[in-house]
Amino acid sequence: MGITKSELFTKKQNELAAMAKALAHPARIAILQHLLKTQSCVCGSLVDTLGLAQPTISQHLKELKNVGLIQGNIEGTSVCYCINPKAWEEYMEFFTMFFKELPQPGGNCC
Repeated sequence: MGITKSELFTKKQNELAAMAKALAHPARIAILQHLLKTQSCVCGSLVDTLGLAQPTISQHLKELKNVGLIQGNIEGTSVCYCINPKAWEEYMEFFTMFFKELPQPGGNCC
């Protein structure tokens, strides 16, 4: 399989694809839902909440942080994570615009 030729696509297309990829795992969705529900920084409680191993959660947190959806602060020996409100707003706007661009179901589609 070849590499993705991201230079063939617009900046917005690449950003939307990166966002969608970050959301494309149920563990990441669960992490985001937990962070949204608690509305505060979470330090280490995700292992108990999700029932996944710490290295697995760390990898998912890394992916979410790489696309800016979450932010982390070092507190003592642990890193605490919370939703990045600016990025969350951006994601909402991107996906809203994307779905508005699509024609309504029906018409001459097969």
